[in-house]
Amino acid sequence: MPVNEKAKLVAKEELILGIFKFSVVAPEIVEQAKTGQFIEIRVNDDIEPFLRRPISIHNMDRKSGKLEFIFQVKGKGTEILAKRNVGDLIDVVGPLGNGNFDYSKYEKIGIIGGGIGVFPLYELAKNAKNDGKDVSIYLGFRNKDLVVLEDEFKNVSTNFILTTDDGSYSKKGFAIDFLKEDIENGKVDSIYACGPLPMLKAVQKLAIEKNIPCQLSLEEKMACGLGVCLGCAVKTSDSTKEAPQYKHVCKNGPVFDAKDVEI
Repeated sequence: MPVNEKAKLVAKEELILGIFKFSVVAPEIVEQAKTGQFIEIRVNDDIEPFLRRPISIHNMDRKSGKLEFIFQVKGKGTEILAKRNVGDLIDVVGPLGNGNFDYSKYEKIGIIGGGIGVFPLYELAKNAKNDGKDVSIYLGFRNKDLVVLEDEFKNVSTNFILTTDDGSYSKKGFAIDFLKEDIENGKVDSIYACGPLPMLKAVQKLAIEKNIPCQLSLEEKMACGLGVCLGCAVKTSDSTKEAPQYKHVCKNGPVFDAKDVEI
């Protein structure tokens, strides 16, 4: 069950311009949370903005009860949140979402992320590596200036590939091309992805073509985070024009089997 905690902000870092990593103490949430779930944050105590902001869980420490989340300043809510200071209490609800990453049946884990979609993949990679899995990580960014968390992901991988679209850093091209090559060479037996929609569509298509298990973490605009407002609907794969079927990212996800949803 989700809980509401006043979580103390104990560390704050601006990774690159406009992208912040916060570490808060939220032991009740951490105790329950599964890989791939998210939290909802009230950015301040004022009436405006009224709605909480959904943010994925980046990293957890079960012993200390610390939880890390990373966000990009995009609007008024995240701009207010970015101004919070170490020592402040942040109103957090979580863990939320009933769909989470599950790699238990597989040994050669392929994790692919793009842009700000890489943040929820770290906890997955860390856990899989600690469980003795072979972890291949493929991260894609538009250019060198947008690269984040390179060292962190390297440390929880057995095979690490970083690409930039323009070739300004590391390998030039798209992360999915390197994933495809490793699938064809038998180095990956399952896929876990989060990132921009065009990348997720390409990963979904690749997984279905290669008949390889795949889970996608979807990002939609969420108001309540509990499946009440119905604002984060995604079509299911058994939809038809006459009878569309929907699931909700906040309640049924955010992680879905790639064969179950239309994106």
